[in-house]
Amino acid sequence: MADSIRFRPRRGPRRAAALLSPGGAAAGQIALERGAGARLARLRAAAADRVRQRRAPTRPVMRALVATAPGRLAWRDVPAPAPPGPGAAVVRPIAVATCDMDRPLVLGATPFPLPLALGHECVAEVLTVGDGVRTVRQGQRVVVPFQISCGECVACRAGWTSNCRAVPPISMYGFGVGGGHWGGTLADQLAVPFADAMLVPLPDGIDPVAAASVADTVCDGYRHAGAHLPGLLARDPDTEVLIVAGLDRRPIFSASVPLYCGSAALALGARRVRLVDSRAHVRRAAEGLGIEALDPKALRRLRPAALVVAASASPEGMWAALNKTAPDGVCSSVGGLHRVGRVPLARLYGRNASFHVGRTNARALIPEVLELMASGRFHPELVISAEGSLDDAPRLLDAHYRTADIKTILRA
Repeated sequence: MADSIRFRPRRGPRRAAALLSPGGAAAGQIALERGAGARLARLRAAAADRVRQRRAPTRPVMRALVATAPGRLAWRDVPAPAPPGPGAAVVRPIAVATCDMDRPLVLGATPFPLPLALGHECVAEVLTVGDGVRTVRQGQRVVVPFQISCGECVACRAGWTSNCRAVPPISMYGFGVGGGHWGGTLADQLAVPFADAMLVPLPDGIDPVAAASVADTVCDGYRHAGAHLPGLLARDPDTEVLIVAGLDRRPIFSASVPLYCGSAALALGARRVRLVDSRAHVRRAAEGLGIEALDPKALRRLRPAALVVAASASPEGMWAALNKTAPDGVCSSVGGLHRVGRVPLARLYGRNASFHVGRTNARALIPEVLELMASGRFHPELVISAEGSLDDAPRLLDAHYRTADIKTILRA
């Protein structure tokens, strides 16, 4: 049972170890290798604005859910966003989802400093738009991608929206200082800097709850199948997909990305999709989606697959996935927070296998995912394991973070 697994916050030396980990140092270097001045200027401006609003408020106050310390959540009163400037918008989140990284983030198992404003997956209602915004209007429901992107730079035009050149690296909602201090979606309002580029209208007939995770984890799961599977199926209609997810006894990351990936692979035409995970409730969820679910003990006897997805976020899972990639196949990785991991280079070379690792370009993929959902072939809502009111967020999310719950959705 999922509720038989319990996670505890990491405090004291264990928290310090996470903050000072080699992976954290590498992430910090990436965040500051370009636009460091702009990132620091944004942080200073936000701090100064907070002081001004406390002394002489000019804007109303709103709620924002804050992880104040490892394992501690609380609503905080913060200034509402300023009226949007040209090209920007302010939105009201109406369906907010948990991400697979939220549990380790909130419990203090990542290098991201706390406190921070939580949430980075949502569908929202547009409250107001600035001059020059053309593609969205007040009252419209939109998917808000978790990464900040301008839509006009060389990276955005190429579809690499996770590396927009108009903002510092790793600029995103819900990760506090580590993400550039853009706020979180677990709030009454959210500022969107590039409204025409970022906001994607929600098609009629799609429930905001079903689409809340399209902002991140649905696209993160879809990308491994969408980028590689059509070409592999054109070559061989019997192409098999293998997803290597949690191999540890108690993986701390939630399991929605591997489930979304398997479901997307089936929607795109794969005839056989296998998922390996140590958690019985995850295997049951996979079987409910039509995915063949296996215990990690079965991994050794499996034959290599043409498309292997390394979805464990661990070096051991990466090694296993690379070794199970078939000749002329593809291993696609969700990445992870470890600085290094082993790669069976000679085996990959001998098999002519390809290895892909990186972050999802969520904004570029959102229209494809919504189209697949609108067609009736892809149902990410089937992965949802808990749902409730945004007003009850502290209690519901505390339960999510401390147990092995897969996906919690909060509706305004």
